Amino acid sequence: MPDRAALQKLAAPRYHQATTRQGRGVKILVLGGYGVFGGRLVHLLADLAELELLVAGRHLPAAQAFCSRYEGASRLRPLQVDRQRLAPVLQAERPDLVVEASGPFQAYGAHRYGAIEACIAAGIDYLDFADAADFVSGVSRYDAQARAAGIYVLSGVSSFPVLTAAVLRQMAVHMDIVSVEGGIAPSPYAGIGLNVMRAVVGYAGSPVKLRRGGRDGHGIGLAESRRFTVAVPGRLPLRNLHFSLVEVPDLQVLPPEHPTMTDIWMGAGPVPEVLHRVLNLLAKARLHLKLPSLEPCSRLFYLVLNLMKFGEHRGGMIVRATGVRDGVPMQQSWHLLAEADDGPYIPSMAIEAVIRRQLAGDRPAPGARAATHALELRDYDRLFEGRTIVTGFRRDMPGASLYQRVLGDAYARLPACVQALHAPSAAQRWSGIASVERGSGLLSRLLGKVFGFPAAGEDVPVSVEFAPEAGGERWTRTFAGRRFSSLQTEGTGRNEALLVERFGRVSVALALLVEGGRLQLVPRRWSLLGIPLPRCLLPGDNSFESEVDGQFVFDVEIGAPLVGRIVHYRGRLRPE
Repeated sequence: MPDRAALQKLAAPRYHQATTRQGRGVKILVLGGYGVFGGRLVHLLADLAELELLVAGRHLPAAQAFCSRYEGASRLRPLQVDRQRLAPVLQAERPDLVVEASGPFQAYGAHRYGAIEACIAAGIDYLDFADAADFVSGVSRYDAQARAAGIYVLSGVSSFPVLTAAVLRQMAVHMDIVSVEGGIAPSPYAGIGLNVMRAVVGYAGSPVKLRRGGRDGHGIGLAESRRFTVAVPGRLPLRNLHFSLVEVPDLQVLPPEHPTMTDIWMGAGPVPEVLHRVLNLLAKARLHLKLPSLEPCSRLFYLVLNLMKFGEHRGGMIVRATGVRDGVPMQQSWHLLAEADDGPYIPSMAIEAVIRRQLAGDRPAPGARAATHALELRDYDRLFEGRTIVTGFRRDMPGASLYQRVLGDAYARLPACVQALHAPSAAQRWSGIASVERGSGLLSRLLGKVFGFPAAGEDVPVSVEFAPEAGGERWTRTFAGRRFSSLQTEGTGRNEALLVERFGRVSVALALLVEGGRLQLVPRRWSLLGIPLPRCLLPGDNSFESEVDGQFVFDVEIGAPLVGRIVHYRGRLRPE
């Protein structure tokens, strides 16, 4: 449960608020309201005093416990409800809206649409968090009935497919989309609900419907994997992660919206990767050995995954599409990064936004459908305001320089002098004055000599020459006649979205960050002869480039664990 400060942050109003029905309070029944997604939705709506939220589910003590811990302006009331016997509850309570947040929707069986049918019969609007592709794509069968009842039924009101659909509509402005891939990478500290784990483990090793090669086909849940790097331009990216195919509504509901789309693939990248790969092996074993469903193992995975919480407290999402514009192939990717505790609330924000818009008088049109058009990216921009959530696009940049390709749109935020040094037409030699400090330890001096770092001194003449090489740039630095060089290239594979700088046989992959008018270079990985080296020994590099009094300024400090400072040089340069 968030503390009071966190709750106030989550509940910060972002839309004009108004009650409906002539000032009468609004009653919302949240099925699974004390669960992971339902509970987060309740907290997101905590600032709305006009709401009465019925926190409902099969276990009344759990609902009561949730309500007893709640702090907010909305009024909460626990309620015991069996979704299979929803009609009497709707008749007795007469809520304005029902939100289905229980699940797993993949396991609802023959009566999977019972809640929707009850809402249509009672004339009550309906939203759900459904992540089951068949469930969401099948909701349209109730469209005529919902229209006749004057209500809306929106299914899949979550990141998949609402956010993905909004991203692809933005991409489609620039090209005809042909193929789409991507996924979501939750923070290891986010926590995952048991029902979500049951759904995922339940389809592991089973066919998952998708569009492939221009035809309706299928993949194998959790048995197919790809790697992605979530990298918002100018921000510290997530590490390159292992994603596996998951059954989400996007696979079925998005291709019809883009007639040129021939392929779509969506995955999830939970960490730690070792547990993820165990699930991959079990999925493949089920497929090849014709084993029964792995669903009985879901509680074990749920317990283990929620216990093994280590690594960066960050999460993200990526959507990458290839397409054609005027006969020319092109690629775009959209990235989202969420720090700390903000990320887990993103799946619940879509329903939050729909509710807030309705309170402001913008009610969804009647009918039953997948919620792919419920929100646009500008709606999410408002939802992310004031949170540690950032997004950005990366696009093909013909003729761009090395740093322009790695930084993408963030390049434009660099100071003018820094842009000038890294521009495609930049002068090939810059010169100036620097000061150099060297480490005093034996190992530090030895490493400095191996890499050819300059000797210590003040007011040292320095020049830097740039020359194209191997698709990148050869940087040759000369300090008072002493030269050392490195080759900088754009990272690929596990170094995707990073700048790779090679000093002889050692390569260091650097993240390029644009913050406070400076370009920072942050080490993320390193290797010797292509063999990865331990991260715990990764040399620290507190380096940045900036502009002072219209001049290019550099400050590079390199050190390593157990070694300390190796070299620290800083100074100014001007183009020749």
